[in-house]
Amino acid sequence: MKLGAFSISLAVKDIHKSKQFYETLGFTVFAGDIERNYLIMKNGNALVGLFQGMFENNILTFNPGWDENANTLEQFDDVRDIQKHLKSNDIKLENEADESSSGPASLVVLDPDGNAVLIDQHV
Repeated sequence: MKLGAFSISLAVKDIHKSKQFYETLGFTVFAGDIERNYLIMKNGNALVGLFQGMFENNILTFNPGWDENANTLEQFDDVRDIQKHLKSNDIKLENEADESSSGPASLVVLDPDGNAVLIDQHV
């Protein structure tokens, strides 16, 4: 199964302090809008999303159809196919993609320790 680009989405308390911290680690702003309380920081192939006030806990994020530079991949597994695979393996979905749709969609599952895994397709 091809899940696409991986990033961690962090629920931060102060986006300005978090931005400064990750810049000290060598990350640069890749996308987002600090005025809207979110940034995507990049260091090589590593991606860290900083989100202030948007969700309670950290989230593991995968983007089917994108590489780590947000370039569209020629071949990838559609989020709805991933969803069908998860369901066929008795994985409980917290949020589901509409299987009758196409294009952008997302789903959320929890790992055995309660960590949210977001599979968020933008193409």
